[in-house]
Amino acid sequence: MGSGELFGLLGPNGAGKTTTIRILTGLSRCDSGSVRVAGIDCTGNPRAALRHIGVVPDESNLYPELTGFENLCFCASLYGIGRKERRERAHSLLERFGLAEAARRRFAGYSKGMKRKLTIAAGLIHRPEILFLDEPTTGIDVTSAREIRQLLSELHSAGTTILLTTHYIEEAERLCDRIAFMVSGRIAKVDTVRNLLEPLQGLHAMDISFSGDAGTVLAAVTRALPEMAFTRTGPSSLRASASAPFGIGALLRAIEAEGGEVLEARRIRPSLEEVFVRETSIGPEAMKREKERQAKPS
Repeated sequence: MGSGELFGLLGPNGAGKTTTIRILTGLSRCDSGSVRVAGIDCTGNPRAALRHIGVVPDESNLYPELTGFENLCFCASLYGIGRKERRERAHSLLERFGLAEAARRRFAGYSKGMKRKLTIAAGLIHRPEILFLDEPTTGIDVTSAREIRQLLSELHSAGTTILLTTHYIEEAERLCDRIAFMVSGRIAKVDTVRNLLEPLQGLHAMDISFSGDAGTVLAAVTRALPEMAFTRTGPSSLRASASAPFGIGALLRAIEAEGGEVLEARRIRPSLEEVFVRETSIGPEAMKREKERQAKPS
């Protein structure tokens, strides 16, 4: 990860993203290999680079009985920041994160989105060079997620180096300079978003929902249209793709020949999700279930 880069670590739950963050931030030791953070070899001393990094865990580590202002001041004191300066920094961050009106409220009374924003502010209180964020927009409302993505873009533009873990493919595509696909503790692919999407530039795709069994329909359209590629995306849906534009007519006839009926056909823009599925062999059905489960605010 280069200086000033916003790097995304993308993968489903259990892929090893949080473990990677814990190793890089000194909370866990690696079994083999080496770790360098901010130019410091942390292999033998995992906490050697702590002053250079800010950490935003997937669950807040702040104190529910303290106010937002008190939490930030306490975090600043852990880094030896003097009373006057830590108060100034706390006020500044509360204003920047839209939490000034809630500064004197106890953290326990914050909404999930407000808690996430204050946790990010706490990770920035000592002005670190590198910020590690573990799935910062998971389980929060749409407005708060949008605000956090905007804050990350601003931090990136200001020169902060950011490592972001997420399972939201659209979020990684929108924010990151480079992305690593992680599956079962291993990196399957690393590249810039532009390079990852390059092979798909000439691809045409359509999502189709229908009545009938997806397995039967998939076999039928594959036989009828061998020049196209088909992927099952649900119990009664599939994705059709080809290197040239195509219409719905032939697909409609092939599906109806099996006793099915097309309910919806929607052209889609090839995205990073296509690359992820190809590189990791994690199918669209699994990705859809993951997104639906994680989209529910807790």
